[in-house]
Amino acid sequence: MGMTDPIADLLSRIRNAQSARHDIVSMPASKLKKAFLEILKHEGFIADFSFEDDGPQGTLSVILKYDKDVKPIILGLKRISRPGCRSYVKAAEIPKVLGGLGVAILSTSRGVISDREARRLNVGGEVMAHVW
Repeated sequence: MGMTDPIADLLSRIRNAQSARHDIVSMPASKLKKAFLEILKHEGFIADFSFEDDGPQGTLSVILKYDKDVKPIILGLKRISRPGCRSYVKAAEIPKVLGGLGVAILSTSRGVISDREARRLNVGGEVMAHVW
């Protein structure tokens, strides 16, 4: 049986790895997950990630980030638009996560982008998740 919600899986794996204080977490790869991780890296929530082409799908390895007290940098991950309940916004309605401290990740006609980028490009789309 395939996975019904790969983004929820990605968020859960990161959440679980952080609570177990792991440095690296691996998961099956997809273009969507790659784009998602690209934003998390750009926004400074993860240290880095790498793609390994092994088998039909490949594997993504995410290097998690902690502060000097070994507290996770990512305090919260929330799936907004789920397969059973999609959440779309217009460009003017893009949410600010924690007053701009967090980031909303959107799937738009211009690809998977952060809320800041979406406002800059003036495009709306599907709000996939909030990260803070």
